[in-house]
Amino acid sequence: MAKEKFEDALEKLEDIVRKMESGDMPLDEALKSFEEGIKIIRFCSTKLEETERRVEMLLGKEDSLQVKRFEGDDSV
Repeated sequence: MAKEKFEDALEKLEDIVRKMESGDMPLDEALKSFEEGIKIIRFCSTKLEETERRVEMLLGKEDSLQVKRFEGDDSV
């Protein structure tokens, strides 16, 4: 999954969620899909964190720019 694009991974995750929400999946298949979904979530999370660090670094190079928290960020 290392060379996979974020958007492609997110699309796969959405597909897994749709299939699992349908309720038509046997338990073994649902468990395998859940495991795959967790791997994809970790991949996407890592990509987002890397992107955030890169943006902060780029903004930090400009004296007139400051990093500001997004207003919708509930984690603060």
